[in-house]
This record gives sequence, structure tokens and C-alpha cells, in this order.
Amino acid sequence: WGPTATQRNHLTIVMNWDGKNVTGLINPGPDAIPLASVFLDVTNWTIRIEADAKDPSGSPAHISAEGNLDDIGSYHRKITGTWRQGTAKGDFRITRD
Repeated sequence: WGPTATQRNHLTIVMNWDGKNVTGLINPGPDAIPLASVFLDVTNWTIRIEADAKDPSGSPAHISAEGNLDDIGSYHRKITGTWRQGTAKGDFRITRD
């Protein structure tokens, strides 16, 4: 994700479905960010991801990502949309591997 075409941030997002809820992490590892909530609207295949992170100074930075689930029948389906982190806003694309 990133606010401009040249300022990009690589993401790894791990999501798990337990039959009722989606849980997961953004950038697993020592600085992992737990997903607070994930909502999928199956009527139009939109998704909303929420999490709470910290900015470089250690202050809270809420993450909100809203997008569309594309190529639903493909193993490598994608989510594309708008990512907000703290005061920054940009586009994002996540591809399933």
C-alpha cells in the first residue's frame, strides 16, 4: 500500500477463518499487528479490515482498509481498495499466495 506510486509499503497479511470469524495478523513477526475486525459483504464482495498499529514515534495509528474482492474463483484472488493508516491514505492490493 502507499500514498503515491513511488512511496509503497509491502504487506503480508495472514487471515484465518474458523467458520464464524476471520482473525489474523498484518506483517507477522515481532512487530505483528493483530486484526481487530474483518467484515465481508458477500452481496457485493466488499471487505473492510480494521487494526490498531503505532506510527514511527510510537503513537497510536488506526488502520482501516476497504476494498473489493476480485477474481473470486481464482486461487490467487485479490483485494484492492483504499488503505488508511493514521493520517496517511493510499491505495492497496493484496494477492493471495
